[in-house]
Amino acid sequence: MIFSWLLIIIVAYFFFSLSFFGDKLILSGPPKANSYTFYVGVTSIVVIVFIPFIHFVLPSTMVFLYILCDAIVYVLGLYLMFSALEKFDVSRVMTTIGAVQPVFIFALTWIFWGPQQLSGAYILAFILLVIGGCLISWESNSKTNKSYLILALLSALLFSFDYIFQKIVYTNLSFLQGLVWLRIFTFLFAMLLLLNKNNRKDIFKKKSFFNKTTSLLFIGNQSSGGIANFLQAFAVSLAPVAFLPIVNSLRGIQYVFLFLITIFFSLFFPKILKEKISTGILIQKIISIILIVIGLALLVY
Repeated sequence: MIFSWLLIIIVAYFFFSLSFFGDKLILSGPPKANSYTFYVGVTSIVVIVFIPFIHFVLPSTMVFLYILCDAIVYVLGLYLMFSALEKFDVSRVMTTIGAVQPVFIFALTWIFWGPQQLSGAYILAFILLVIGGCLISWESNSKTNKSYLILALLSALLFSFDYIFQKIVYTNLSFLQGLVWLRIFTFLFAMLLLLNKNNRKDIFKKKSFFNKTTSLLFIGNQSSGGIANFLQAFAVSLAPVAFLPIVNSLRGIQYVFLFLITIFFSLFFPKILKEKISTGILIQKIISIILIVIGLALLVY
């Protein structure tokens, strides 16, 4: 049933919004691509806590190759995304990735599994979710150039392959088995960054935002991100191949949650976060939310 993965991915994007909000509070500057890729990659190893609860077996050679490929594209995708975030506004980068990734996934599902059958209502829902997700996160405050497009589009393409390879692995292994294998190799490929001297210098230098005030927030933020990634992977494992682009296009819900959280803190806790929202931006957000709600309604009914 569609509810089995739809509800899970909605909850996942709620936790992604909490994680993203935490990033806004903690981070004082743009991320270093190498160090952020390393820390995101190595924290993947926490999935080994599931090993005692599963029947852990070696995958077949073909599945093992897809696991390796997934680790490579995921780590490279992270690096390119953080490289883009170093140079360009987060709203622009994430909007571009969020806009084109569902299209890439749609094309890749046809390449790997052949033409997928979707009703007119589901196709319309997909289009509305993509438009709504782009509109709610769009801020026209920076220029687009060749470097920006290369980094953002390549990152989106690699993350799209990540979706495809994950689905193949979860089709051939149980969810927890597949998750453990995928994250173990993500950890190993992230560790390769330590082979470079400059990377080691950036990775292990003292981070100014780690202090007594922010440490608890950082732990909560990382926990939210971990829960979000786990639930997203679970939704990918449950969703039919034809619905993989829709799973990704539901990312707009993350921005709805983030917008509502930002409004809440701006009104009731302005000392923590205060953002001025103009009438034009508010209208833009409302229209986006309406499109996303209609898209969700089409999926359900």
